Amino acid sequence: MKPSEAILIRPLLTEKMLKQQEEARKYAFQVTKESNKIEIKRAVETKFGVRVSNVRTINVKGKAKRMNTRRGLTRGQRANWKKAIVTLWEGQAIDFFQEQQTK
Repeated sequence: MKPSEAILIRPLLTEKMLKQQEEARKYAFQVTKESNKIEIKRAVETKFGVRVSNVRTINVKGKAKRMNTRRGLTRGQRANWKKAIVTLWEGQAIDFFQEQQTK
């Protein structure tokens, strides 16, 4: 089994996800591309000490970018990445801001 630090890259704290956290106990994480739902569930449970009821994963395609430079038009693409949305059981919660202050 991989350690939770090797699976969970960072939490996604957007306005939409903060609203989901309050209303539906859903939390989003950027995870490694190779991780599966079972590994993600175990990583969240061990790192934050909560019970996970459901895990959904999404493969996010990187945006195509272009930029004008002095040498001409440059094209590129952001990296592809994987998102996991974790739903917790009733009465469970993760406080990201409290976790960062204790470290």
